[in-house]
Amino acid sequence: MKCIFCGSKVESRNVTFVYDYDDDYFFIENVPAEVCEQCGEKTYSPTVADELIRLAKKKLKPAKTVQVPVFDYALQGVTDESALAIA
Repeated sequence: MKCIFCGSKVESRNVTFVYDYDDDYFFIENVPAEVCEQCGEKTYSPTVADELIRLAKKKLKPAKTVQVPVFDYALQGVTDESALAIA
């Protein structure tokens, strides 16, 4: 199978699906996907995609909870020039 974006070879792998909608965030680990070896694009089978949608709509008890720091790019004082500067 080839990547639908760049045409490179894909491999079957379990990945972490990131859900981010309307300030609701969660991860679903060990999701079967086809992952492009070149660009990293993830493709899910129709069955897996349907299950991810079903899981996103349910309020399930998570297997674990993680605390993640959140940064705001606009508040970091980064300008286009400083982002391009070589350290």
